Amino acid sequence: MRFQTVSGANTNTEVSLPTASSEFAAIVLAAGHSTRMNSATSKVLHEIAGRSLLGHVLASVSELKASRIVVVAGAGQDDVAALAISEKAEVAIQDPPRGTGHAVLQAREALKDFGGDILVVYGDTPLMRPETLQSMIDRRHESDDPAVVVFGFRPADPALYGRLIVDGDDHLTRIVEARDANAEEKAVDLCNGGVMVLDGTVAFDLLAAIGNDNAKGEYYLTDIIAEAGKMGRVSAVVEGDEQEVMGVDHRSALAAAEAALQDRLRAKAMTAGATMVDPGTVWFSADTIVGRDTRIEPNVFFGPGVVVADNVTIKAFSHIEGATIASGAVIGPFARLRPGADLGEDTRVGNFVEIKKAKVEAGAKVNHLSYIGDARIGEKANIGAGTITCNYDGFNKSHTDIGAGAFIGSNSALVAPVSIGDGATVGAGSTISNDVPENDLAVTRVSQKNLPGAAERLRKRYKAAKESRQKNDKQDNTKEGK
Repeated sequence: MRFQTVSGANTNTEVSLPTASSEFAAIVLAAGHSTRMNSATSKVLHEIAGRSLLGHVLASVSELKASRIVVVAGAGQDDVAALAISEKAEVAIQDPPRGTGHAVLQAREALKDFGGDILVVYGDTPLMRPETLQSMIDRRHESDDPAVVVFGFRPADPALYGRLIVDGDDHLTRIVEARDANAEEKAVDLCNGGVMVLDGTVAFDLLAAIGNDNAKGEYYLTDIIAEAGKMGRVSAVVEGDEQEVMGVDHRSALAAAEAALQDRLRAKAMTAGATMVDPGTVWFSADTIVGRDTRIEPNVFFGPGVVVADNVTIKAFSHIEGATIASGAVIGPFARLRPGADLGEDTRVGNFVEIKKAKVEAGAKVNHLSYIGDARIGEKANIGAGTITCNYDGFNKSHTDIGAGAFIGSNSALVAPVSIGDGATVGAGSTISNDVPENDLAVTRVSQKNLPGAAERLRKRYKAAKESRQKNDKQDNTKEGK
């Protein structure tokens, strides 16, 4: 068993949350393999909106400033453990798997010196909102001092869900699995979402008291309600949206979670002041930041790590990842911005332009059919159609520097490492492999030679050759017919 000190993971989500009522730790259950995914990748590492399912959960609990985070992984899930450690979480191993109650209990050693509340969440439920988790923590500290707070929801069809049975004081008395519910209990529409907040002073004592006298011989976390009652403690319910506990254990559910999260992210962007011509065709990553009065046309895709300032226009069918775009820029249509693209104010990146690991300074233009990689383009420089920076020699990548106000003619190849000075001009069709000083004109084209009447003679020769070929083909076909 390996443990690592916890610190909060970074997140770009902007949510106003109340101050936590007390210090709390989070236990994230991520030991399930879910063979229904039919994948060599652990279930919780599949992604929606550019982030793994587990990553979404870790981001939510980190946003609430959890004092400790323990991820419970299964035996052999080194990939899950690696992600947890990279996010500054601790790792506990459940081996063998013996139910959800047993899984939570595996974090006992990691939290043996911790006295705060314990939040239990699931690594395959990426849509749980931090605000909802905070409300559960707050409920744990109300005057009735519940030992357990459970997330509940009211689905349109509760048939397959466990029921939350409450008394006249709205205290939770038991959780009944759907298969075990009687007719009266099945009539209850308040269902168990699985997420819980536990009083850390008694949590592991309650978990240790849970038995496994059931068909599967497993220790069910839901039995903790009964154990709390035996201790003379009450339990409570916080209700929320069914979507928040949408579990992902097969590919169709993964697609449904992606769709649900995209709807959230689109709504968030529009609330922040962005305009989308056709929101349903725009795809965001979880960390995408889009400024006010930015206009996004249809079929734009944002990969991870994109920051877009105010007053930007992103035209249709553009693909953007790992890029920073300053105010006033116009991107696309059909532009591709790869990681490290850094566009200054009022820049122009047009159709079928690709930019990678390059700084495009204010007012510069790369409008047509160009590739700019490992480069700097100075202020108000103009890059002609078909220009490429030849940055890779098969072994190493080198830098191209284009000065302010430079003009690069169409169909030019800039062979890195190379520098084009401020105000310099490169003639169209040139291949530049040596530096061009400031304000110089560089041209590498071969001198043009005109041959009078040669075009007409060439056409006659080509025509005669074609007619001869057709005649021979006809003769061959006649012979074969005989």
